[in-house]
Amino acid sequence: MSAQTLTDTVVADLVADATAAPSMHNAQPWLFRYTRGDRTLALRADFERAMPAADPTTRALHVGCGAALLNLRVSAAHHGLAAATTLLPAPSDPAFLAAVRLDAGPAAPRDRADEALRALHPAIADRHTSRYPFDEQPIPDEVRARLVSAARTEGADLAFLVPPHLETVLDLIRDAEGYDRGDPAREAEQEHWTRFTKTDAPVDGIPDYAFGPRDASERATNRDFTGTGAPAGRARVLFERRPQLALLSTADDRPADWLRAGQALERVLLTATLDSVSTSFATQPVEWPDLRWVLRDPVHGTGNPQMIIRMGYGPTGPRTPRRRLDRVLTIEP
Repeated sequence: MSAQTLTDTVVADLVADATAAPSMHNAQPWLFRYTRGDRTLALRADFERAMPAADPTTRALHVGCGAALLNLRVSAAHHGLAAATTLLPAPSDPAFLAAVRLDAGPAAPRDRADEALRALHPAIADRHTSRYPFDEQPIPDEVRARLVSAARTEGADLAFLVPPHLETVLDLIRDAEGYDRGDPAREAEQEHWTRFTKTDAPVDGIPDYAFGPRDASERATNRDFTGTGAPAGRARVLFERRPQLALLSTADDRPADWLRAGQALERVLLTATLDSVSTSFATQPVEWPDLRWVLRDPVHGTGNPQMIIRMGYGPTGPRTPRRRLDRVLTIEP
């Protein structure tokens, strides 16, 4: 791809891929600004989509934007573009999360890093959060190793939980779900991002068709988006007895680390998708400071927990809505 072929249409394709990333409550808290003159895409936080009750530090907002940044890098590699990325390029502007300079790839064969990113591109359209039961089939060791490597490539650690730490984390997830339901501000915030498709035409948030069923044993790790007002007739089914959970963590806990965590998260999710592994999240205890630190492995854990990922074999989950590109992308001379 030559410099002349980096058209506005290609830029729109890059941003469309970026915005397929997951974010807390599917709030999509990102904005993109492309400057033709210096061929740079700026990723900015949309703080109007922040969640002050559940995410007062905007840690989760940064993680979501980091996931979008990874998708952007994958899409650039797919289009034959080198993406030179700088995190937090303007410390005086906290909304300016990353600058991505786009250049034509080298004439010689791409290096291994670019090829590895390019290989992830088909998974962008196929990755969806699944709040449905998975079967009891264990994820093979070689697949787990690829997922751990994916996180490390982006500067994060991924650890699959084993007993008794797993049981502790499952208890923390259920405790945090109860705390959420007992906090009026968090309950209202979640309700704000819940969409009922009989009355809404959603472009963001969590639509009712993506809620998934309730666990008949009341042990599911998924967030219950029906909150305290569960509708009558919602399906109740049994989920897996022993969920396969992985904890994503970073060495430090600053905005740049949250962006790295988001990139690591999305690289793990795309890698899992290519291996036919379905995924969802159990972020409830990460959102409570007094529970977040208990998530660490009591023997080996020294990092900062950023995300709990549930993985397994089962339904892939439905596609959820995305905002129109003209609402998130600005192109300037």
